[in-house]
Amino acid sequence: MNETATAVIDDGRGGSTPPLAVSGISSAADWITLLKPRVLTLVVFTGWIGLLMAPGTLHPVLGFTAVLAITVAAGAAGAINMWYDRDIDAIMSRTARRPIPGGRIEAGEALGFGITLAVGSVMLMALATNIFAAFVLALSIGFYVFIYTMWLKRRTPQNIVIGGAAGAFPPVIGWAAVTGGIDVMPVLLFLIVFFWTPPHFWALSLYAHADYKRAGVPMLPVVRGAKHTRRNVMVYTVLLVPLTLAPWAMGLTGPVYGISALALGLGFIWHSWRVLTDRQNAAGVSQTKDAPARAAFRYSIAYLFVLFAALAVDHFVH
Repeated sequence: MNETATAVIDDGRGGSTPPLAVSGISSAADWITLLKPRVLTLVVFTGWIGLLMAPGTLHPVLGFTAVLAITVAAGAAGAINMWYDRDIDAIMSRTARRPIPGGRIEAGEALGFGITLAVGSVMLMALATNIFAAFVLALSIGFYVFIYTMWLKRRTPQNIVIGGAAGAFPPVIGWAAVTGGIDVMPVLLFLIVFFWTPPHFWALSLYAHADYKRAGVPMLPVVRGAKHTRRNVMVYTVLLVPLTLAPWAMGLTGPVYGISALALGLGFIWHSWRVLTDRQNAAGVSQTKDAPARAAFRYSIAYLFVLFAALAVDHFVH
């Protein structure tokens, strides 16, 4: 049996995290958890689709290497995010078991791990493809770490709106790895992910708002209330759907993608409408334990996967 001790860890910003149970023993799974693998999967998939959609060719080995670089970079950003957010992660119930607040990985080790992966991923991309793709990759890491994690997340309820740009870079990076530049299509893919992020994350924040409030994170439901958040989920979904149809309307994709985007979009609108009209009290607090918001969050993940998969299928048949 491993003995544990209680420790207060300096948060690096003049304060400290709450007392944590420190075992000092980490596993391979803990280091993988630092990379945020659930987020990583979606990021890597959209990056691969951007690479697949790009005109021109890239040797399969180099293509695999480019996707690997995107994977490592996204994991690096996740590790640095966990290092910086270790104080609020310890407070929030859904993140308290993460490796750093759980005491299984030291904060300094996590930071060093993240920085090493970040530098290595950018160098790998530059060597395997081109400098421009490496630059955009570095920009995406910097945006997530410095703009979203360190600046926006704790200061404004618009953190997810602006910070959503960080997760929208991968298809642009994939495209740039092949072409050495950008075009209309990767810009549209960037905008699709950018506008998808707010309704996706606000659905989560509706049923996790107590955690964010306890940690002092100004998520929209905490600052503006549940009613305002529900309306914004609906607004951003309505803006997203026609944007997803733009590649088909502009002749950049065929009917397989167009029909898929329309069907998926109508499904997303229906889920967002359920969030908006959920049974709630005068303050907008759900009386159904936010069941529609939970369903919308799950749907939003499947939505982006299937939407980008439709791009790949359309690319091969168009």
